[in-house]
Amino acid sequence: MEKTVIRQATEQDIEALTEMGLLLFEGNLREELKAEFQEAMREPDTAFFLLETDGKVSGFAQCQLRRDYVEGTQSSPVGYLEGIYVKPKYRRHGYAAKLLSACENFAAEKGCTEFASDCELHNAQSLLFHLGAGFKEANRIICFTKKL
Repeated sequence: MEKTVIRQATEQDIEALTEMGLLLFEGNLREELKAEFQEAMREPDTAFFLLETDGKVSGFAQCQLRRDYVEGTQSSPVGYLEGIYVKPKYRRHGYAAKLLSACENFAAEKGCTEFASDCELHNAQSLLFHLGAGFKEANRIICFTKKL
């Protein structure tokens, strides 16, 4: 049986955290993502949690408090799931739910009464995870940009 631990990441975990982040946030440059994560870790309203399975990092979650308007919510600040990833080998064991729970607990301890997240329209796997974790769909949007 695998031994699993979920714990809040520290600055000593930045390399492992960056590796996990690159798996989720595809297309990012390693050093830029590492710097972004290091900066976020210094913010008291941001937390990263690591999933360790048999002593190896096998997943992570990033959450923070958002003080601007969050679609579908009525309070501020709102806990927000910025990203969650579990390596394919460890999926379907409830680990993502445990990572999410750690994020929700972090937000609740900071005084939040609501928790939110998002996913891209085409990401059916993420949609199913969110619905299965008790999230309710608040809205669907399409974002636009253009060069000036």
